[in-house]
Amino acid sequence: MGVSLYRDIGIVVRVQKLGEADRIITLITRKYGKVRAVAKGVRRTGSRFGARLEPFGHVDVQFYTGRSLDVVTQVQTVDAFGVGIVGDYQRYTAGSAILETADRLCAEEGEPVLRLYLLVAGALRALAGGQRDSTLVLDAFLLRAMAFAGWAPAITECARCATPGPHTAFNVAAGGAMCSRCRPPGSVNPGADVLGLLDALMIGEWEPAEASHTSARRQASGLIAAHLQWHLERGLRSLPLVERRLRADAPPETLPEPAPEP
Repeated sequence: MGVSLYRDIGIVVRVQKLGEADRIITLITRKYGKVRAVAKGVRRTGSRFGARLEPFGHVDVQFYTGRSLDVVTQVQTVDAFGVGIVGDYQRYTAGSAILETADRLCAEEGEPVLRLYLLVAGALRALAGGQRDSTLVLDAFLLRAMAFAGWAPAITECARCATPGPHTAFNVAAGGAMCSRCRPPGSVNPGADVLGLLDALMIGEWEPAEASHTSARRQASGLIAAHLQWHLERGLRSLPLVERRLRADAPPETLPEPAPEP
């Protein structure tokens, strides 16, 4: 980065042990994108800023430019999102999926990703506040994060021919909603309420999203997870934990059924 010291505001998305007392901290920051840096001595009881450099931490950090990894020299807390997240299993697993997704989508270090940073901060703020359903917050984040990455599923028009909807089929491999003419074998029929929920979450219309039925939420979550992991080409470790909680809470009849092939 060409300077010996630099400062940025970021969110801690991952921590890894290094040696006996240090950690490698991965952050998504406002100006510099993904930054991986060594936080020395943070695993010791008397560390000056160890507690601030935990996942979900929203921090103002000063770094020293090192040869292979930069070094954290100062940390100040901006928002303690973790206080409102880690004590609730559903919020914690949803938040973990948000952090892992952000880490995976921001592959290159030093590449500016301001929009992704803002999406993560907004989603964690909503989770920590506890005013919205955590699965809706997670699904809204995943849809918008996929739009950031250029993978947004087609919802209101056919993914293949762009004919305006609403349409009755959805195919992950084909890119989303499909009209009756373009619908490939193996598509599912999610229902108008499910596609309506996806659209509401994408554009941030929370009133209809929060009024949606459990079955629509279950099906929407399944489509979003399938679409994301299709493009990532491998699964998220944290996402199945969220899905298990949803399965435990949802009655069996709400599980989506695949549409028969034509």
